[in-house]
Amino acid sequence: MTLDLPSPLDALDASAGDDAAGTRPAAETGRRTDDDPLLEVDDVSLSYGDLSVVSDVSLSVEPGEFVGLVGPNGAGKTTLLGAINGVLAPETGAVRVGGERVADLSSRAASRLVATVPQDTTVAFDFSVADIVEMGRTPYHGRFTGDPDAAAAVDRALERTETERFRDRPVGSLSGGERQRVVLARALAQETPALVLDEPTASLDVNHQVRTLELVADLVDDEGKAALAAIHDLDLAARFCDRLAVLADGDLLAVGPPEEVLTAAHLDRAFDTDAAVLPNPVTGTPAVTPLPEPGDLDRRVHVLGTGPAAARVVSTLTAAGATVTVGPLPPGDVAAEGARELGASVTTAPAFAAIDAETEAAVRERVAAADAVVLVDPLADALAALVRDREPVVRVATGEDAASATAEIGADGADDEPDGPSDRWTGRGTDSDRPAVDAAARATPETVALGVRRALDRPASADD
Repeated sequence: MTLDLPSPLDALDASAGDDAAGTRPAAETGRRTDDDPLLEVDDVSLSYGDLSVVSDVSLSVEPGEFVGLVGPNGAGKTTLLGAINGVLAPETGAVRVGGERVADLSSRAASRLVATVPQDTTVAFDFSVADIVEMGRTPYHGRFTGDPDAAAAVDRALERTETERFRDRPVGSLSGGERQRVVLARALAQETPALVLDEPTASLDVNHQVRTLELVADLVDDEGKAALAAIHDLDLAARFCDRLAVLADGDLLAVGPPEEVLTAAHLDRAFDTDAAVLPNPVTGTPAVTPLPEPGDLDRRVHVLGTGPAAARVVSTLTAAGATVTVGPLPPGDVAAEGARELGASVTTAPAFAAIDAETEAAVRERVAAADAVVLVDPLADALAALVRDREPVVRVATGEDAASATAEIGADGADDEPDGPSDRWTGRGTDSDRPAVDAAARATPETVALGVRRALDRPASADD
């Protein structure tokens, strides 16, 4: 079905005053030009008594753009959204939508410009879904007349949010995710050019979180709305938003594309936590992993291995407090990217090629400088040969060997030297007889670090 959707900019014609007839009066100022942002926050400050909550914040959202507002609890996100939708009046600065100062407008006129999806979707009375959605048309009702466009707007909103089948059901009978979509449908029925959402995925399961943000992103793309959403899940914000704005202690720390904004430095300042930021292997968008406080493993450890298993081991050793080196690794390997993000030193070399003399010498130097070496299966013979006669060595098994692994430690001799030039670095597994530490898939700072500590305290023989 093809829907005849109105442009969200049509709502700008209704931005001035309340009209008794309930029709949309033409904009009186027309200050917005095509070069101006649709939603603009200009040096806005707000306080609660003597407590400053938002200080000199400036932010803009263009038509067809979805911006995520992220930051810790108490950062001022909800307060800023309240200034945008006209609920709160800024002490200084201004909020404009389509060139109109929201603070200068009546509540009805402001509601024709900005629709809000609140964090709390509780409804006091058990109205039908259709009645709840039609409440979004309140700004267009005259004092003595109805809204001739209400039925069509409600139908469009129900269809767009896939809630048409709930039309006649009491809203109290819906699940949390279904009710969230109904509240979003109510906001869509307002047919405003700007949409603000306060934690729209809070308390929803993963499926409904994704569906809700997908819907907002589609609305922005298809209808040219300007959407600003406070989102607490950083991974979801990075996946669906065009830009992110990091708000902390009432100040904007950074604004830009997710890959530029979600950095360890920004997360440390905003959330006071160490974090690793790596591309999600499925979506390619930034994924944030908070790290625990470093442990007391004040030792140097070199890791030999590739792929996610090696990345996990590097992460656990770093969290345990070790100074980690790793390599050789292909430049794009996930372990190499993760190690750099964690501050570990990485030696790189081309994949599917013999290790050259310079790289081999660099790795042997790091192995010699390390207090312990960790081998992560599957490991190519050429890599295993780099730790010949090296003690102590800890092996982290994967696959079937890991099923019965119980943090055993080995320090036997290395595997045989490569058979010749044909023994390339391909990540091929080896039949090393080193006893295994826990599986990399289940490795924790405690299990991997325990293995290193035990190896350092009591180097074992191959027969142990």
